[in-house]
Amino acid sequence: MHRRRFLQSSCATAGLFLAGKATAAPTPGQREISIGLTPVFLDHQLEFLKQLRGYFSERLSMPVRFVQRGSYREIVDLVRSSKLDFAWVCGYPYVRYRREMRLLAVPLYFGNPLYQSYLITARSDSTTSSLLDLRGKIFAYSDPDSNSGYLVPQYQLLRAGENPSTFFSRSFFTWGHRKIIEAVGVGLAQGGAVDGYVWDTLEWVHPDLTATTRVVSRSPELGFPPFVARSNIDEETFRRVQQVLLAMTQDAQGARLLKSLNLDGFVPGSDALFDGIATMARTVERFRK
Repeated sequence: MHRRRFLQSSCATAGLFLAGKATAAPTPGQREISIGLTPVFLDHQLEFLKQLRGYFSERLSMPVRFVQRGSYREIVDLVRSSKLDFAWVCGYPYVRYRREMRLLAVPLYFGNPLYQSYLITARSDSTTSSLLDLRGKIFAYSDPDSNSGYLVPQYQLLRAGENPSTFFSRSFFTWGHRKIIEAVGVGLAQGGAVDGYVWDTLEWVHPDLTATTRVVSRSPELGFPPFVARSNIDEETFRRVQQVLLAMTQDAQGARLLKSLNLDGFVPGSDALFDGIATMARTVERFRK
């Protein structure tokens, strides 16, 4: 389902924070909350990040530090090793390591905690109608731990009886969904798999960018990238941070921040949301062995 929404120029998402790290130095002995973020967009949103940090800090009555890394694996490893308190991650690493982290909250996008993977080609390509039409072509993935940007097309090829390792003449990782759109748009790849939420958002924020590509197909809806906590987080901190997320719709500042994020709010969520991703992961990981 193709979905659009008007966005302010400060539109952001989980990875839109990647422009830099915002830190708030705690006073001696004061607890600090660390939140990990991974790259999706490649926009500078330092002012938005500052506002969001201030929002969390004020409502938690403690400093908040955002930590950015270039891949899902780096952030997930920091959570698993208890070097981060919380993180906004992808559903694929969540289902792989959910015994080592706790589900905190799931964003609502158009009223549902769901999103899709989009298969894209260049706008000039009018003949490709499915992933199988890209046999022998160059394909762009986002991250080996990405659901929409890696797991979905790998699973689709296996379900079609194809070998993902040999199906394309070449494939590569861009380490960002926007970079996939750019690579496909300029012809560095003939196809790519992107986060549909990212593509839809960029269609409004940077229509010149998405105009160079065409959405060929959309996956079934899957669990939206969740917020997680380290497994040994204390219950009070877990509940306080969760409540801040869940209550964002209840005040004007929170609502403005959500609008900038192109989200409707957060819900506690459940593991069942990620059953589809878990099924795909089992299939792909069996193949890898």
